[in-house]
Amino acid sequence: MAELKRTSLHEVYKENGGKTIDFGGWELPVQFSGIKDEHEAVRTKVGLFDVSHMGEIEVKGPESIAFLQRMLTNDVLKLKAGGAQYTAMCYENGGTVDDLIVYKKSEGDYLLVVNAANIDKDFNWLQTNLVEDVELVNISSDISQLALQGPAAEKVLQKLTENTDLSEIKFFTFEENVDLAGITALVSRTGYTGEDGFEIYCKSEDGPVLWRKLLEAGKEEGIQPIGLGARDTLRFEANLALYGQELSPDITPIEAGIGFAVKTDKEADFIGKAVLSEQKEKGAPRKIVGIEMVDRGIPRHGYPVYAGDELIGEITTGTQSPTLKKNIGLAILNKGYTELGTEVEVEIRSKRLKAQVVATPFYKRPKQ
Repeated sequence: MAELKRTSLHEVYKENGGKTIDFGGWELPVQFSGIKDEHEAVRTKVGLFDVSHMGEIEVKGPESIAFLQRMLTNDVLKLKAGGAQYTAMCYENGGTVDDLIVYKKSEGDYLLVVNAANIDKDFNWLQTNLVEDVELVNISSDISQLALQGPAAEKVLQKLTENTDLSEIKFFTFEENVDLAGITALVSRTGYTGEDGFEIYCKSEDGPVLWRKLLEAGKEEGIQPIGLGARDTLRFEANLALYGQELSPDITPIEAGIGFAVKTDKEADFIGKAVLSEQKEKGAPRKIVGIEMVDRGIPRHGYPVYAGDELIGEITTGTQSPTLKKNIGLAILNKGYTELGTEVEVEIRSKRLKAQVVATPFYKRPKQ
């Protein structure tokens, strides 16, 4: 059996009582105090995540904008220096290579943040399509990434920096070279929880030090370390897609509901554009929708969904929502069954149980 990869923060998990699991070849904490408790902490106070397993790829050179316009579905030309953009990378058939965030540092200098399980695949796909005057560097192993999420995130992080006013970092923008108690970091106002917060990129060796400093700084606000279990329930309630579930080589961004990140009207002829343009125009054959159980039962990934005797799709993610206390799921269904209120049945342990199509996101953070 292959040895599991570890982030530079592996040793600090033990200090906080983390229980680790194999997550796509990485040994990562699934929980610290408990999934529901951690979920609640992020929704109401502030939580700290180690997401250093995520990948970082530098794209540099005079032709990098033209290259990224061909490789990515969103319109990278709209990005200004200091801006971040959610986007997807697709195959010719419209299937998804990955969903990612692109950061524009300056003209000809971009950073792609990709999913951990896809680092090598993404890098190879970019390399395969590489053009002259573009340089690709996979810097994933040099970087630690921490996520600080929740209503008190800004208050806690501000304690570590005197030189940067964090309120000036708006949603989907970032600041480079922020001094966080002696550690230099790129700080972006992004996240994967549905809450306000920051993703912080620093040198790999600085990760454990920054983790401890953040936990110390956030004591008054009730900060907690957060594992993968709560990360999944938080992103799911906010209807944020997870690669391998809502997105895959067999599921297009349009089917997954992230059509807002697919700009078929941009001039650049990006990979997969023909298929995605048709799906945007005529509607995709399938669509990911929210469902809520009517009968008692929890929908789980891969469970089949029926209308009468017809198999119409399957659950991509499902759980009992810690915030809503309801059994809910995301399901990819044939388009004739995606209207709100449509009754369907989910097969759970050989029994077909009633559910209905409901609106997403399941959770939206209260306006401040």
